Amino acid sequence: MARRPRPKIVSLTDAAATRISAIMQEKGAGFLRVGVTNGGCAGMEYVMDYVTTRAALDELIEDKGVSILIEAKAVLFLVGCVIDYEVSLLHEKFIFQNPNQTDACGCGESVTIIPAELA
Repeated sequence: MARRPRPKIVSLTDAAATRISAIMQEKGAGFLRVGVTNGGCAGMEYVMDYVTTRAALDELIEDKGVSILIEAKAVLFLVGCVIDYEVSLLHEKFIFQNPNQTDACGCGESVTIIPAELA
């Protein structure tokens, strides 16, 4: 019996991949680590870090030439998430377009996320 394909946990837009690659090169990092943490008024916050080593339980994803590590505890919160990079006159920032996100605080720093249900 063939296994069904695993859903992609996180993917990057071209703009995000370009910016992340530049930051990784500046920092000498081999990986982008993405996760979530408890905090903020909406309950959770996205976290990103540039690292040189992979933790034992990190999920490794390759997208657009970027090696992305997903913290094990964050996998079900991030399934289907697209990371974008936005530049405007007032700011430059990464945007998480997450189908599991149900709410966000007024300032946009914290979010409410429900874990994905994998059928």
